[in-house]
Amino acid sequence: MKDFISELQWRGMIHDMMPGTDELLSNEMVSGYIGFDPTADSLHIGNLVQIMILVHFQHAGHKPIALVGGATGMVGDPSGKSAERNLLSEDILNHNLKCVKAQLEKFLDFNASENAAEVVNNYDWFKDFSFLDFIRDVGKHITVNYMMTKDSVQNRLESGLSFTEFSYQLVQGYDYYWLYAHKDCKLQMGGSDQWGNIVTGTELIRRKAQGKAYAVTSPLIKKADGTKFGKTEDGNVWLDPDKTSPYKFYQYWLNASDEDASNFIRIFTLFSKEEIEALEKEHAEAPNRRILQKALAKDITIRVHSEEEYENAVKASEILFGKSTTDELNTLNEKTLLSVLEGVPQSEISKDAYGSVSDVTTLLSEATEGIIFSSKGEARRMIKGGGVSINKAKLNQPDQQVEFNLLQDKYLLVQKGKKNYYLIKVQ
Repeated sequence: MKDFISELQWRGMIHDMMPGTDELLSNEMVSGYIGFDPTADSLHIGNLVQIMILVHFQHAGHKPIALVGGATGMVGDPSGKSAERNLLSEDILNHNLKCVKAQLEKFLDFNASENAAEVVNNYDWFKDFSFLDFIRDVGKHITVNYMMTKDSVQNRLESGLSFTEFSYQLVQGYDYYWLYAHKDCKLQMGGSDQWGNIVTGTELIRRKAQGKAYAVTSPLIKKADGTKFGKTEDGNVWLDPDKTSPYKFYQYWLNASDEDASNFIRIFTLFSKEEIEALEKEHAEAPNRRILQKALAKDITIRVHSEEEYENAVKASEILFGKSTTDELNTLNEKTLLSVLEGVPQSEISKDAYGSVSDVTTLLSEATEGIIFSSKGEARRMIKGGGVSINKAKLNQPDQQVEFNLLQDKYLLVQKGKKNYYLIKVQ
């Protein structure tokens, strides 16, 4: 069994820790939990930090509990937020809960003999908890003065904070108390922005149950260039393949800077310290080979998606952006092809119009409305110079006939120069 705290420390995954936590974990098998917010029907890579903490926790012989906040999702956590968020309906939350639980089951062992992971939903204990009971049994133990000292409250006083969000720390605090009382849970973990909410829980346990509970938080992940981790031009990088394709997911990690890759490989993989240091040494000897990025992207894509999806992503990269043949291009399925080419200029042409195009120069200019070439003359010159390919086959003659086999019976991939791609859809 690994030492949980030592494991997190060398990986750079500890921000704060309550005194005595290390001793507690050294002396007994502990149940510990992390809360996940079901405001979407998928987790994103920002949530992976906390998922990995639960994975390490279980590998160290402890029992991980993932709390999916069906109740707290109806309220809204003000931590790190600059404005009140929209509240979700019960139906939407229940759908999100099922999706999030299914994703968590990919990472944690729910069938272990002694320390099986468990998913709980705080709606189960809040649904019959009346407001009067709550303010009597919970509210009386925590003073307003105590609640006002929290950063999540202080940071919102000027812009405005509703009673709903002000009370959130009591609701999360009660979660910890309930798990302490019913699941013998003695540790809550989370991001550093959750410290205030977590210690409200330890305080409630101390005052209401005369018990001792503990806390560990991880640093919020930042990229070396100052941009937000887990964000792209399209928004969050999701774990759901329908929201972020496996190809785009793979590319996100592959495109990490050297400094970020060195940080990410510690946080998001299960490679040992020795394995990571060996990879870093190999990477330093030939940075252009991107050893770290490839190892990171492979490991995390396989664990989030599958080995098959990883291989598809690599194959797509090599086929589209390397030297390949039309036959190799034909091996890509439609979903992968469109995922890789998302964002490239596209043109649609009817099958009848496609069949009546006289030559390839006309196809690449007039028939596709000038998206690829603005004129037949421009297309002719570049084709003569050997700078145009269709479906990875280089064009040789500007007046050659349009007799290309369509990819997936509906697409033509046009490459102009080394880096410019266009997709023609034949309807």
